[in-house]
Amino acid sequence: MNALLLALLWSCLAAEPQTWPGFLGQGASAIDPATIPVTWAPDRNMAWKARLPGYGQSSPVIWGDKVFVTSVDSPMKDTWHVSCLSLADGKLVWRHSLESSEKVKNGVYTSRAAPTPVVDAQHLYAYFESGDLVALTHAGERVWQRSLPEAYGRFESPFGLGSSPAQTDSFLFVLADHRGPSYLVAISKQTGQTVWKRDRASRLSWSSPAVLTLGGTLQIVCSSAGSVDGYRAADGQLLWSYGEVGGNTAATPLAFGVGCFLVGASPGREDRNLEAARKSNLAMRVTRQQEQWVPVVVWRNGQAMTSFGSPIVHQNCAYWISRAAVLHCLDAATGEPHYVERVKQPCWATPLGLGNRVYLFGKDGLTTVLAAGPEFRRLSENLLWNPETVDQEFPGRQQPDPDEQRRFEGDYSGPVQYAVAAVSGSLLIRTGQVLYCVRTVPARPADPR
Repeated sequence: MNALLLALLWSCLAAEPQTWPGFLGQGASAIDPATIPVTWAPDRNMAWKARLPGYGQSSPVIWGDKVFVTSVDSPMKDTWHVSCLSLADGKLVWRHSLESSEKVKNGVYTSRAAPTPVVDAQHLYAYFESGDLVALTHAGERVWQRSLPEAYGRFESPFGLGSSPAQTDSFLFVLADHRGPSYLVAISKQTGQTVWKRDRASRLSWSSPAVLTLGGTLQIVCSSAGSVDGYRAADGQLLWSYGEVGGNTAATPLAFGVGCFLVGASPGREDRNLEAARKSNLAMRVTRQQEQWVPVVVWRNGQAMTSFGSPIVHQNCAYWISRAAVLHCLDAATGEPHYVERVKQPCWATPLGLGNRVYLFGKDGLTTVLAAGPEFRRLSENLLWNPETVDQEFPGRQQPDPDEQRRFEGDYSGPVQYAVAAVSGSLLIRTGQVLYCVRTVPARPADPR
């Protein structure tokens, strides 16, 4: 596509700012499914790819013509990076780097820039597993910065921190569940100061909070290691709690219907949480009855399990994909199974539903696109990189210790599709070192000679 056509296309798409402003697209603008490809390959529908400094596991976020993505560098996680790229062509617009206040050994078995930032019309807010939190303008200028461990104590977790912040117009919400004193904190976007803080029982978890409207009240819902809890966003009051769950250490509650959301749980390594997880993959509804908030399990499924991603609802179907790449499609209203199928790769990223399609982003680079609905129908399988040239595409990849590699069943032996973001016209897929943009690229006319 020549520069003029690209500019015209971009001006049309950018007439209204398109946004994917936070983890799992919470608050995202509507996406036109017709503008997102069903098929791609390293040499097809690949608009651009951008090499990132260091390594990262966070999702990109989008505001208008800018993409923001975080990463970490150096053997002791000395330096955090926020990179701003042009959505049009992937070129670097600016990069803001800051020194970590908590230096920890960088390795393949710990989180590496795992929390996803959030963005609004004024600022980007980036949070790192050191507990450093920084607000930047869209031009990359620092507005404020603070360290949560400095105020509330050091994080204690063997695999690092993975929870991403959530946002409302005025507040950021950070969930810090770990072996030390755990808490949920609301932070002013304008000043970086704490608005309210609620202590929680210590627990080891990497799940992220969600901002949901339940019973007409804006709430922060946390599904984390043994409970699902709802806090009033305005003041942090605990409104309700449900404790008959376990293994819910990664999935984020995602809303559907009226007052409903999904809870996902994993059996964990060596099925340590299997029995608890069997009763914890469910749909929940929260209502207000007189002066009491009541969480009710609408349905549960003892076979569906999650991995690192979250279950979703799309076109009245609920989708769960497990660590073993087993996909469960259920009726979202009743929980009755439509089908159970195994796909070729497990998914660490959360699936994406668009129009009549569901995208499953396989950990090892293969994205399976399915027809949405109660019948299993595979539309395409798409490789993001060429396995035969992976060492050239990802030079200097950090390799795990051989003994540890055997323990973890090859999970980290190659690049990983960690996360995605999308707006009309562009699908972004992030690995640890590279951000890809998949876009329908018109074929070049044949040479008439």
